[in-house]
Amino acid sequence: MISRRQFIIVLGGSGMASPLAAHAQAPPRTRRIAWLGLGRADAPSPYVEALRSGLRDFGWIEGRNLSISLYWARGREDMDAVARQLVASEPEVIITQEFMVYAVQPLQPAGAVVFGFSGNPVDGKLVQSFARPGGNLTGMTYLALDLVGKRIELLKEWVPQTRRIAILARPQHPGEHRERQASEEVIGKLGMNSSYFPIRDLTELDKTFRAIVQDRCDALIVFPDVAMFNVSNRIAQFASEAKLPSVSGWAPFAENGLLFTYGPNIGELYRSLARYVDRILRGARPADLPVEQPTKFELVINLKTVKALGLTVPPSLLLRADQVIE
Repeated sequence: MISRRQFIIVLGGSGMASPLAAHAQAPPRTRRIAWLGLGRADAPSPYVEALRSGLRDFGWIEGRNLSISLYWARGREDMDAVARQLVASEPEVIITQEFMVYAVQPLQPAGAVVFGFSGNPVDGKLVQSFARPGGNLTGMTYLALDLVGKRIELLKEWVPQTRRIAILARPQHPGEHRERQASEEVIGKLGMNSSYFPIRDLTELDKTFRAIVQDRCDALIVFPDVAMFNVSNRIAQFASEAKLPSVSGWAPFAENGLLFTYGPNIGELYRSLARYVDRILRGARPADLPVEQPTKFELVINLKTVKALGLTVPPSLLLRADQVIE
């Protein structure tokens, strides 16, 4: 039988434990991040879904401990206005797609900015160096110069009679000069020649196409960036009509009709950005998080284009393909 004194002690102990128990069961703090991308709000984005999947792997669950606000711009014509709305909402971390980072950077947001960027972020004046970004921006670049040579080697393996390759590129894209130098070195080592066709204004595409034909080029390399991707259907149509095997670096270029692509898995890259977000939300400074390059690559072949060019796919390449578009 419990005494009156023991009963009071037990009762008092229960009263002291209640606030502790209530505190332990309190819902976790919801952290706020925002995405600024290219597209429309009513269209699904594989890159946002890849980011969400990566965040879940680190325990960040929407509706439980995370809130993601999505902001979409059609392009350069409205990205500044959309960026201002986003920054005004004061998220802890902003994740940007491609050149959208340039809409956010001048606004000097208080939170961190994590980018997925197709160019060289040092040349693009986004960070001080890969190892030490130095500010509140960090992230990943799609640009891996080792892949430039690999694309050319694959093209030569597939079409060994190739003698002159047209390089189609935008000089204003950060890191383009590095990509061009790497391409020309490999082309020379493989005993081929190249002709460089810079595109400073996309309205000049038809003029450039005529110049490629007049120069008797027999293959085409397209340096990938968003602007080039936006006209990739036209480039693919030209390459098919001119009977030029064509190669670029992102799978969507092959989906739009180029012969093949070899380069980073862009969806996987955006999934990897979740690691940056996780570390920043747990206290890391973006200035201390090195910019990384992709680690997962894919070879994508368009069989419709193969047929249109009258080619056959070497068995060695077919076996290595990560995706074959029928």
